[in-house]
Amino acid sequence: MSDHTLPGSTPANQASSSVNETLEDYTLRYAPYSFRRWGAATVAITALGGIAYLADFSIGASISFAYGTTNALLAILFAAIIIFLTGIPLAYYAARYNIDLDLITRGAGFGYYGSVITSIIFASFTFIFFALEGSIMAQGLQLGLHIPLWLGYLVSTLMVIPLVIYGMKALSQLQIWTTPLWLVLMIGPVVYLVWQQPSITEHFFSFTGQQGKEGVDIASVMLGAGICLSLIMQIGEQIDYLRFMPAKTADNNRAWWSAVIAAGPGWVILGALKQAIGAFLGFYLLTLTPGINSTEPVQQFSAAFHQMLPGWLALALAVVLVVISQIKINVTNAYSGSLSWTSAYTRLRRHYPGRIVFVLVNLAIALALMEGDMFSVLGNILGFYSNFAIAWVTVVAIDIAVNKYLLKLSPKHPEYRKDMLYAFNPVGMVAFLAAAGLSIAAFFGLLGHFLMPYSPLIALVVAAVLTPIMGVVTGGRYYLKAKEDGITEPRYDQHDAPIGTIYHCVACQQQYERPDVMFSAAYNGIICSLCKTLH
Repeated sequence: MSDHTLPGSTPANQASSSVNETLEDYTLRYAPYSFRRWGAATVAITALGGIAYLADFSIGASISFAYGTTNALLAILFAAIIIFLTGIPLAYYAARYNIDLDLITRGAGFGYYGSVITSIIFASFTFIFFALEGSIMAQGLQLGLHIPLWLGYLVSTLMVIPLVIYGMKALSQLQIWTTPLWLVLMIGPVVYLVWQQPSITEHFFSFTGQQGKEGVDIASVMLGAGICLSLIMQIGEQIDYLRFMPAKTADNNRAWWSAVIAAGPGWVILGALKQAIGAFLGFYLLTLTPGINSTEPVQQFSAAFHQMLPGWLALALAVVLVVISQIKINVTNAYSGSLSWTSAYTRLRRHYPGRIVFVLVNLAIALALMEGDMFSVLGNILGFYSNFAIAWVTVVAIDIAVNKYLLKLSPKHPEYRKDMLYAFNPVGMVAFLAAAGLSIAAFFGLLGHFLMPYSPLIALVVAAVLTPIMGVVTGGRYYLKAKEDGITEPRYDQHDAPIGTIYHCVACQQQYERPDVMFSAAYNGIICSLCKTLH
């Protein structure tokens, strides 16, 4: 992989390098027809394979222990509904126009440089959850193989590098082949426990938690939902796969929509199920072996497998489940994180070092967090982070659904190319900063003790209300700086499908499809979106 050249070099030098897009997976770009060779089902399975993380089990157990089963399940349900609804417009937009969440965000209220902030927020999500999953794997290696935690952290970090380097082609095969085994290992012991010990279900539903919360307590539900809603950012990782969906046609319409809904917002159905299972297994382990850390998934599944199988085999299967889950999700975390870091860096520095550099950056940060034992403060970290995540995702979802399609204040087709956008769009920026700022203030008690549990709800409501208000106030005039890109052929046809005409970039000497190019007066020719970023 060789870099595009920096501004100031001659056109001859700027045309001298080529881009290995197979390795780079069209980082920072529209994904062209020529690369999208996978069927809708393959893309969906690959995307869903990335939600094999075990942090859900810890989250479910943690909020159940704190607030009781009833409040925990209501919190999980509330968060799942919000995540599902906000995920629909984002997933559709990514699959329809074949771009990732950062490119969507640029034209959905934030502006060209405004979305640098959200790229960093998303990158933070990926290394936080990489660290959580790596910690869980290290716990499994320590329990099963007596490997010290510090070494387990290192192993869990290094093992994903070979897989994530090769992007979508390697990840699709990994997810498809490992998903059936992962599902059996996850669901099998739970079904067995309920079948063999039906009375445990009744005790589980009557569990009131450490605070003895009987019945429904709204504050507890909101506190639990705040932790669950930190996962709203998972839609970004789903989109990193959904952007490779095949074109939507009359022939594949039903399969296309099924794949988009299942692998887009539908991920949260399985996620919520895992949280509920984690609450159940945590309760079972708590009653079986008091004093043990019942929020650790490896301990939960080890206890469940021990009811079915001999001790050595039960422990082995628990470790296998942890390792498979960690690999499945952390290749996705490393992959998606590298895209976000690359996007932010390239726009700020006007230099493209390649995605692989930021794979290593993301892994280094995650490893540092693991060594700092972030698993022990899981709830606090996720509760705080969720305020940023909810505000961002809600602003973009509302901008697409309301400002673009309902009010028609925002251009319907996505725009992400430099010179076509303002640096900052007050619509998304004001809504996001207000929503995140007020919710964080509530989270820390600055708005009064009563509002502390409701910080996620504040982020959600403020973002949802303020986004269309700002669109109306500004009249939508800050979405596009330029109406035309210098090429007479439109980017999308009458059916909203991207035009596949091939154009030659005079800067990097590569071929790109119509949505990814524009005319540049500086080069006196057509250039691709990444070369425009570097100009």
